[in-house]
Amino acid sequence: MRLVVVYREKSDHRMAVETFLRDFQKQTGHEVEILSPDTREGTTFAKSYDIVEYPTLISIGPDGVPLQVWRGLPFPTISEVSFYA
Repeated sequence: MRLVVVYREKSDHRMAVETFLRDFQKQTGHEVEILSPDTREGTTFAKSYDIVEYPTLISIGPDGVPLQVWRGLPFPTISEVSFYA
């Protein structure tokens, strides 16, 4: 499975996202892929998965199908997300 967070680094939610990512990595040993909607790859990804709200955390199965999507803040708990790691 693939966990991806799409957010803008220069935004009001930056600290909340980065704190979640750091804590998630410490507690689970897994990293979340980071994409910016301001890059070509991020824009394509956001369009493909209909992401229009930032931050968005998305879990994607091996077949490319979204399994779970969390939009905006507050983020879900680490235990809710760790199932998808």
